[in-house]
Amino acid sequence: MSAQINMEGPSLSTELEIKSVLLVDDDTELAETLKELLEGYNFVVTVVNNGVEALREVMALDFDVIICDLLMPKMPGDMFYLAVQKTKPHLARRFLFVTGHADNPKVDGFLRSINGLTMHKPVQTEDLVRMINRILKRGREQTDTE
Repeated sequence: MSAQINMEGPSLSTELEIKSVLLVDDDTELAETLKELLEGYNFVVTVVNNGVEALREVMALDFDVIICDLLMPKMPGDMFYLAVQKTKPHLARRFLFVTGHADNPKVDGFLRSINGLTMHKPVQTEDLVRMINRILKRGREQTDTE
């Protein structure tokens, strides 16, 4: 969901882009904190606690960025990613994985296999916003080449 609002007056031309973020993490306190921080950067953030809920959201809306934890109940992040890759492959490049399990061989193997963008918890706001902008830029470049 990318909404662009153009306001044009005699000498006024302003463009506001609002980007949608799906935040998938079973740590509700962390997810709510990140949501508040990202909303301060004008992102519209939807928070869900597991891959099953996230898949429901993705089927309803094409998010600009998907921030996803890897180890969660019901459906872990890797299974959610694979489901999105099959059903909406254009969204696969919009993932940013955030994990607190840097030394887990399963996590490492999965991330290497998909060449996924990753951040390790705890995340710094500036670093998170920088990574989101990297995904948004990659999305624009992909749109320009299509």
